[in-house]
Amino acid sequence: MDGKPVPAATDRPVPAQDAAEEAPAYRPGYELVAEEILKLIAELRLQPGDRMPTENQLASRLGTSRTVVREAVKILSALGRVRAQKGRGLFVANDEGMLGSSRWGSFFLPTDLDHVYRLFEFRRVQEVAASRLAATRATPADLRAIEDAAQMCREGHTTGQRELFDRGDDDFHLSVAQASQNPFLVDAVREVRRLQHQSSTIGLHGTVGGHAEEAVVEHEAIYRAIREGDPEAAAQAATVHLDQTLEDYRREIQRRVFG
Repeated sequence: MDGKPVPAATDRPVPAQDAAEEAPAYRPGYELVAEEILKLIAELRLQPGDRMPTENQLASRLGTSRTVVREAVKILSALGRVRAQKGRGLFVANDEGMLGSSRWGSFFLPTDLDHVYRLFEFRRVQEVAASRLAATRATPADLRAIEDAAQMCREGHTTGQRELFDRGDDDFHLSVAQASQNPFLVDAVREVRRLQHQSSTIGLHGTVGGHAEEAVVEHEAIYRAIREGDPEAAAQAATVHLDQTLEDYRREIQRRVFG
């Protein structure tokens, strides 16, 4: 910036309708501060177990109140990114998961759309592989777990219980990973889903998507292919599901972030 005045052409009054369309959706201050704290963790290159600035220091640095910082810390604590120790202060949370303990977990910013898309890209790779392996390795117990999770999703959708649907969705994808009999895939699926939940909670401030009805059908297609022992059909069904989920995510980002 050179400090020159903005040309007068850009100073025209904005019509009320245009202003309403351009105005970003309201977000509570503590959500915005939670984002800033995550960015600060990345900027300072803090690792799991490292001490963070105090609440007072964060409030001063971010130009907000300690009350708002405290609410932001509660969100980050619930998401597993920050740990508050009484009498000792704030720490970057230790995470036993494979990704959370690496630089990926601390680098990921749920408000960076490029990070979110790369996360989906990685999720597609790992879950398609898990579905293909599950079709050849799933035990009867694995199949029951996958089927139960798919039914939980359906029940959550048909009864309008979003929390039940979300729990079934998590259980479904983890059950498929567990059926691959590969513990590295299980850890990867668990951690990537945790990071995706963060992008929904902080980056998009709420539950994402209207894809639930289609997801129920797509889950059942994945389950059938695994049950029938068809690895290529399972991989294809997983690909369709993840591509549709990403498309839903893109639509939500367009609607919520860009208006």
